[in-house]
Amino acid sequence: MNQQQHTMLAQLSQTCLKGAFAGFVATVPMTIFMLVTQRFLPKGQHYDLPPEIITKELAQRMHVKQHMSKGQILAATLVSHFGYGTTMGVLYSSFPQSTPMIAPVQGSLFALLVWAASYLGLLPLLGMSESGHREPKHRNLMMIVAHIVWGSTLGLVATALLRKKV
Repeated sequence: MNQQQHTMLAQLSQTCLKGAFAGFVATVPMTIFMLVTQRFLPKGQHYDLPPEIITKELAQRMHVKQHMSKGQILAATLVSHFGYGTTMGVLYSSFPQSTPMIAPVQGSLFALLVWAASYLGLLPLLGMSESGHREPKHRNLMMIVAHIVWGSTLGLVATALLRKKV
């Protein structure tokens, strides 16, 4: 590997790490928003949040759910939820970054794309019960706004990190 290739690989690694960190950080306010707003949903819609439902369904499909305690399911939910947010942060970091003033808008648009791809595309394709097509409108709205919270935070954090030279 020549020096130019080594430099490009190092820059790509730094960009991915910064995007991963931004995605992880952005998942914190998103998760808090979901936990708080879930309480304000109409009666009958206070059941588990989508990340937990998805985790339980995947554990069931892998025939391990019956061996998991509630605490283990919650831990797996947090790991998978933050892992997905982190991974999407890496993907976001591959896009050209905007100015700090526009970063929350760019991040929010990306987040809406992630929501649509996940809840209207991937989950229905996998036959998951937690697709956007099957959810009541209030829960979908909660999740869309949660993704906007995630995306605006992602945009701000990623832009700040990616503009900073190491």
